[in-house]
Amino acid sequence: MLQIRNLTITHRGDLRIILEKFNMVLNDGDKAAIIGEEGNGKSTLMKWIYDPSIAEEYTECEGDRIMTGEVLGYLPQELPETDKAKTLYEYFSEAQLFYDKNPKELSEMAMEFQVPCDFFYSDQEMGSLSGGEKVKAQLMRLLIDKPTVLLLDEPSNDIDISTLELLERLINGWKHIVLFISHDETLIENTANVIIHIEQIMRKTKSRYAVVRDNYRNYIEKRAENFERQEQQAINDRKEKKRRDEKYARVYNSVDKALTNISKGARDSEAKNLKDKMHTVKAMGKRFEKEDEKMTKMPEQEEAIFFKLGDENARMPAGKTVIEYELDELRTPDGTKVLAKDIFLRVKGPEKICIVGTNGVGKTTLLRRMAEELLCRKDLKAQYMPQNYEEMLDLDATPVEFLDDTGDKAVRTRIRTYLGSLKYTADEMDHSIKDLSGGQKAKILLLKMSLSDANVLILDEPTRNFSPLLGPVIRKMIASFPGAVISISHDRKYIEEVCTKIYTLTEDGLK
Repeated sequence: MLQIRNLTITHRGDLRIILEKFNMVLNDGDKAAIIGEEGNGKSTLMKWIYDPSIAEEYTECEGDRIMTGEVLGYLPQELPETDKAKTLYEYFSEAQLFYDKNPKELSEMAMEFQVPCDFFYSDQEMGSLSGGEKVKAQLMRLLIDKPTVLLLDEPSNDIDISTLELLERLINGWKHIVLFISHDETLIENTANVIIHIEQIMRKTKSRYAVVRDNYRNYIEKRAENFERQEQQAINDRKEKKRRDEKYARVYNSVDKALTNISKGARDSEAKNLKDKMHTVKAMGKRFEKEDEKMTKMPEQEEAIFFKLGDENARMPAGKTVIEYELDELRTPDGTKVLAKDIFLRVKGPEKICIVGTNGVGKTTLLRRMAEELLCRKDLKAQYMPQNYEEMLDLDATPVEFLDDTGDKAVRTRIRTYLGSLKYTADEMDHSIKDLSGGQKAKILLLKMSLSDANVLILDEPTRNFSPLLGPVIRKMIASFPGAVISISHDRKYIEEVCTKIYTLTEDGLK
C-alpha cells in the first residue's frame, strides 16, 4: 500500500500553493495516471513520493507518506546529468541486483526491450543514446532491482510505437502499483484504472485535485457532463435570481416611494404600517442575499485558449511541389556511423508529413539536417521546433523578451495578452525561460510560429510535452495549419488525426 495524507506543497519562489491537502491511497493492481496542465506540480508530486528531499529543494512540503514494505523504482523525466557521462555498463552495474542476474535473464530482458544482447555491457555513453534508448535503459535498470511501486515520469516520451506497446504491456501486466505521468492519451486510455487530476484554477491562485477510480475516457466524459450540468444549473439560477431581484426591486421602490410621499397629516398607524412593511421587505432582501451565497457557481476548469497557426498567406497550392529534399548519406552527428542512405522526400502543397521509425534510427538527426537547409531558403518561410527546445530558446530571457525583438510597447502588450490566454501568470511572463516547464517552453515556440509568417513547420515530437487534455487542441491547430508540416511523432492520435502521409525511416531511406 502507498498512502499520501494531507500533503500540501508550496513553491518557495512565488509562494504559490501547488497542491493543497492532497490525499491518495494506492494498492496492488492500481495503475494510476497523473494528468494536468504544464507547471501544475505533477513531477514535483512524484519526486516527493519517491524522495521528499528532492522536491524540498525548491518547495515547502507538509504531509505524510505511508508505505508498507514497498520498494520504489523511479524513472525521472530527464536523465540526470550525473548519469550522462557513464557507459551503459557503468550505469547498469550500479543496480543493486545487476550481478545477481544470469546471462539468460539479461538476454531475455534485452530481447523484450528490443536492444542488442550486449547492451548492458556496452562502453557507449548514456548521454549519446537516442531519447527512446535512454528510456529503455532506465526502465531496464529499474526492473533489475525488483521494485513493487513503479513511479514513471513521462516514460512515453521519445519512445517508438513498438516500445510504447511494450510499455503498455508492462503497465497492464504489473501486479503491484504503477503511478505514472504521461501526455500520451492512447497509453492512458489503454492502461490507467485510476485518474489523478491536478488543476490550478482562478488564474493559478487556487489548487484543486480529483482522484477517481475509473478509466480515462469515462472520466473525461463524466467530467464534461458534470461541467455542462453545473453550467446549465448556474445559468438557470441566475435567470431566476434576475426575475426575483426585479420583482423585489419593484416592491422595495413602491414601499420606499410611499414612505417618502406620506403626508405629515397622515395617521400614525398608516406610517407605522409602511415602516413595518419596509422592515419586512429589507428582511426579505437579507434572506435573498443568504440564498445567493448557496447559488450554483459557474464551473471553473483549466482550459487553455489557443491561437491560430498561420493565416491565408501561409496557404500552399494543392499539388504544387514545395519541397524536394535529397541526402545521399545520413550520418550520426559525430560522423562515425552511417544511419541511412538514399534519402528523398517530396512535399506537395499543404501536406502534413510524419516520419516514424525505431529508436536510434536517426529521425531527429534527419529532421535537424532538413531544418538547417529549409530555414536558409529564401522561397520558403520555415519555423522549427526541435525535440530539445534549448536549441531554439534563449533560456536566460523571459518569454516576453524572447518573443519580442522590436521593443515596441504595443507589441509587448499584445504578446502578454497571448501569453495570458495560454495561462501564463504575470510572474511566469517575467521568469527566465529556463525556470519554465517543458510544456510552457513548447507553448513559447508555438506562439513564435504563430507570430511569424511561416508557411512550413518542422516539428520534432510537437505533442510530447502537452497534457492529454490539451492534446486535442494542439492536434487541431496543426491539422488546420494552411501550410506544409514535416514532423516526427510517436503519438498515435497525432499520426491518425493530423498526418496525411507517413514515412518510415530505414537504413535504405524513407519508405
